[in-house]
Amino acid sequence: MELAYIPSPSHGVLYLGPIPLRGYAFCIIIGVFVAVWLGNKRWIARGGTSGTVADIAVWAVPFGLVGGRLYHVITDYELYFSEGRDWVDAFKVWEGGLGIWGAIALGALGAWIGARRRGVPMPAYADAVAPGIAVAQAIGRWGNWFNQELYGRETHVPWALHITSSEGGRVPGYYHPTFLYESLWCVGVALLVIWADRRFTLGHGRAFALYVAAYCVGRGWIEYMRVDDAHHILGLRLNDWTALIVFLLAVAYIVISAKKRPGREAVVERGLPETPADDTDPAPAGQETAPTVEKPAEPENAEKQETPEAEPAEPAPKKS
Repeated sequence: MELAYIPSPSHGVLYLGPIPLRGYAFCIIIGVFVAVWLGNKRWIARGGTSGTVADIAVWAVPFGLVGGRLYHVITDYELYFSEGRDWVDAFKVWEGGLGIWGAIALGALGAWIGARRRGVPMPAYADAVAPGIAVAQAIGRWGNWFNQELYGRETHVPWALHITSSEGGRVPGYYHPTFLYESLWCVGVALLVIWADRRFTLGHGRAFALYVAAYCVGRGWIEYMRVDDAHHILGLRLNDWTALIVFLLAVAYIVISAKKRPGREAVVERGLPETPADDTDPAPAGQETAPTVEKPAEPENAEKQETPEAEPAEPAPKKS
């Protein structure tokens, strides 16, 4: 008999009258709001204006959701297009199934579009929102808990996850809560990026690359523990290979970027209107102008002014 374990919710959805309130969707929505809030604070600290992160997120979030779903459907196509399956289920995002790799890739495309429209350098924006994305992933993973999915191997540790559902080939029992492991790992990644950004003044996309590399490390060992069906290549799950390749690309970017573009962007909002004080051309965007120091005006006829000469002393009277 298990003395301690993590219980699973009996239902992943509640009904407010005819309106379904799904735990998976709530976790995704809360994660997005937290990511935008934290990203906005970091963007303002970098010299940007409030609201820019949210404006670009309007493009990034829908693209990310579509990309995450596409990656899941493509890599697990047999769940939707094999014999006896209904292809319409591929559109039921609320039932779970978002691949983070596709979400980040297509979400980055949406963010790039939004950044160009706003006049914002994409690498600076990515650095600002990187910790927030990690926190959003940490919150979003609890959606898997509501759906009783993506758990690990069977175990009897005190923090084992108790699976009670038998739908979709599940076997009730006690398993490693890989959703919890990844959630905690993502929180650690967010803290790592925030610390490293303050300590080393990361710029030009290196904070985002650090987030990607650190996440891949954790995803590698967590993926190895999972027991859900997945495609294997040379004995490793597909997502393990994806994590390895993306990790190497992220590390390579950090090294190359640090050599080619050291330091951090001086200006992060190039689209702000400039109002030059005189007829001279304003400084190009991204360059700071040294403050002009005016010399005190010299008095008129300064060169003509001469120091008055001392009058000669009167000779002393001679003694008789």
